[in-house]
Formats: sequence, structure tokens, C-alpha cells
Amino acid sequence: MALRHKSAQKRHRQSLKRRLINRSRKSTIKTFTKKAIAAVTAGEDVAAAQSKAESLIDKAAKGSTLHKNAAARKKSRLAKALNKAKAAQQA
Repeated sequence: MALRHKSAQKRHRQSLKRRLINRSRKSTIKTFTKKAIAAVTAGEDVAAAQSKAESLIDKAAKGSTLHKNAAARKKSRLAKALNKAKAAQQA
């Protein structure tokens, strides 16, 4: 990319670094969300897995990785999925 101004070049470099960090955080959130749901079927500590996933979501929302409403939605859907999995496990 042929950016002319020095400040624009620096901003572009910064945005590329930030993009990698954001992608990494989002990927980690997805991984731990899946682990929390898998913990129900495996009979592991679901509360700890849910807590870890929610903690990562909150940290991402605290910065600029996730919007606060998107974070709340992810946490809500995680809780809903866990409750559904627990109900299916007991039935």
C-alpha cells in the first residue's frame, strides 16, 4: 500500500498490529466458548469453564475488540447454550 504521509504509514502499521491482536482475542473467545459447552457433555467443571469464557469476553469488551452489547449477547448465548446442554444431559 503506497501511503504518502508518514503519519498514515504509521497508522496503517498500527492498524495491522491491532487487527492481529483482535483476531487472536476473538479466536480465543470462540475456543473457550466451545470448551465450556463441551465441558457439559464431558462432565467437567462447567462453572469454571463458563467463568473463563465470560472473563475473556469481558476483557475484549473493555478494550475495543468487542462492542459491549456484542459481549453481552455472546455471554447470554453462552449461558443459554449451557442451560440447554445441561437440560439435555439430565433428560
